[in-house]
Amino acid sequence: MDEKPLLEISGISKVFPGVQALDNVSMSFRKGEVHALLGENGAGKSTFIKILTGAQPPSSGTIRFDGREYASFTPMQAKQLGLSAIYQEFNLFPHLDISENIFYGRELKKGIFRDKKKMDQLTAQYCKDMGIELDPRTLVKDLGVAQQQIVEIVKSVSTQARVLIMDEPSAPLTNREVEAMFRIVRRLKANGVTIIYISHRLEELFEICDRVSVMRDGKYILTEEMSNMTREKLIAAMVGRELGESYPQTQKSSSEVVLEVSNLSNDRLHNISFQLKKGEILGISGLVGAGRTELARALFGADPVISGQIKRGNLTVKFKNPRDAIANRIGLLPEDRKQSGLILDLSIRENITFGILRTLSGASFIKSNRERTLCDKLIRDLQIKTPGMEQKAGNLSGGNQQKVVIAKWLASDCDILIFDEPTRGIDVGAKQEIYVLLKTLTEQGKSIIMISSEMPELIGMSNRILVMREGKIAGELARSEFSQEKILELASSSV
Repeated sequence: MDEKPLLEISGISKVFPGVQALDNVSMSFRKGEVHALLGENGAGKSTFIKILTGAQPPSSGTIRFDGREYASFTPMQAKQLGLSAIYQEFNLFPHLDISENIFYGRELKKGIFRDKKKMDQLTAQYCKDMGIELDPRTLVKDLGVAQQQIVEIVKSVSTQARVLIMDEPSAPLTNREVEAMFRIVRRLKANGVTIIYISHRLEELFEICDRVSVMRDGKYILTEEMSNMTREKLIAAMVGRELGESYPQTQKSSSEVVLEVSNLSNDRLHNISFQLKKGEILGISGLVGAGRTELARALFGADPVISGQIKRGNLTVKFKNPRDAIANRIGLLPEDRKQSGLILDLSIRENITFGILRTLSGASFIKSNRERTLCDKLIRDLQIKTPGMEQKAGNLSGGNQQKVVIAKWLASDCDILIFDEPTRGIDVGAKQEIYVLLKTLTEQGKSIIMISSEMPELIGMSNRILVMREGKIAGELARSEFSQEKILELASSSV
C-alpha cells in the first residue's frame, strides 16, 4: 500500500437551504488501501459521496486527486479520473445480460454495429481477473443478489476505476457471500485500487479495512489505523457517547400462546409448525433462500397457503390476503421498507394513518384532531426525529423510517409484529433505539417474530430461535442453547 495520498479532501463544506450537510471536512485516502468511512445516518456520508462522484459541488474547499487540485468534479470528469461508486440500490438493467450491463452507454463497435462478441470476451476476462465465474450472456434478472453485486463491481473495474466507493455492499449478502466479496476486494486492493468502504456492520471492518475515518453531524471526527481501534472506540466516535450494552436484557415471555402454526405448506414452505407466545421475540434464522421471508409473507396473507393451519388463540383463521391478517391484529414490517413499508412521497402523518382512515373518519370526513393527536403521541413515544409530522417519510434516516413503519402498525392496534431484517441499513445508534423499542413492545404484551441475517442480533434479542433450511424448520434453540456455531450447523446441514 502506497503511503502517499491518492485522494485528499481539504476543508470541504456543503450547505443546503437551512442545512449544513458538511462542515470543513478534511481527510485523505491512500492508493491501494481499504478505507472505512463511518458515521450514523445524517453524519454526511451520502453528501460526501455525491461530491466525490460529481453529483453535487461543494460550497467550499478543494479536492486533490493524484497530485492535481480541483474545486469540484462533474459526473463525467469523476468517471474519467477513475472515481466510481456502488450504491445499496443496484443500477442494473434486469432484462439485459451481464456484458450488456457492463458496457451500457459505451458499447464496443465493429464498424457501425455493436461488437457483442468482444464485449462478452472482455467481460469474461474481467471476471477471470477477479477470480469470478460468470457467463457474460446471463440475464441480470436471473442472478442472485450477490452475483448482481459482483456485476456492479465488474462494471466499475471495466471503467478503470482507481477509487471505488462501496456503500453498504454487504447489506443484502449472507456470511458466505460476504467472504466471496472480500476476496474480490482484496484482489482489487492488490491491483492498486483504493476502496472507500461504508458499512454499518462494524465486525467486518476489522477483517477487511486498513484505516477508518469517522464523521458525525457533518463534521470530520478522526482517522485511525484499524488495528488501533476497537468496536467500543468506533461506536463512541460515531455517536459521541458510550452506548453501553448492545442489546437490552430479554424478558421472560408468558406461557400464553398467541399464534400457533401447524404443518403450514405452500410452494416454498414445507410443514412449518411453531408457537408464538405473548411478550416474546421469536427469532428466525437461515441462509438466503431458506424460506424466511416466504414464511413472513404466508403469515401475513401475502402468499397463498396450500395446507396447514394457523390459530390465533383458540380460533382457527385463514388469511386470503393481508387485510385478513391485519383484521387479526398482525402487522408485517418488510425487509425493503422503502419499497413495501412506506410511501416515501407522503408525510409521516399520512403514512401512519393510511391504513386506519376509516376509523378516524366521521360523516365521510377525517377527524383531523384525532389523527394529529394519535400521530403526535406515536412520534413522541417512538422518539421519531423529525421537524414535524408533515415531513415526507423519504426525507428521514433509515432508523426513523423504520420507526414510522412501526408507528403505522401500532396505530392499527396490531399485537403481533413480524420484523423482516429490522435493522438492515440502519446505523449503530439507531439500531440501539430499535432494540430498546422492541423490548418495550414486548413489555407491553406485543409478540414479535424477528427475521435477521445478523446472528449477534438474533442471539442478543431473541427468547427462542427457529432455524430454517430449504423451506423447513431445521431446529429450535432455547436461549440457553444459543451460539453462532449451532445456528450455522442447523442452517447449512444437509442432514
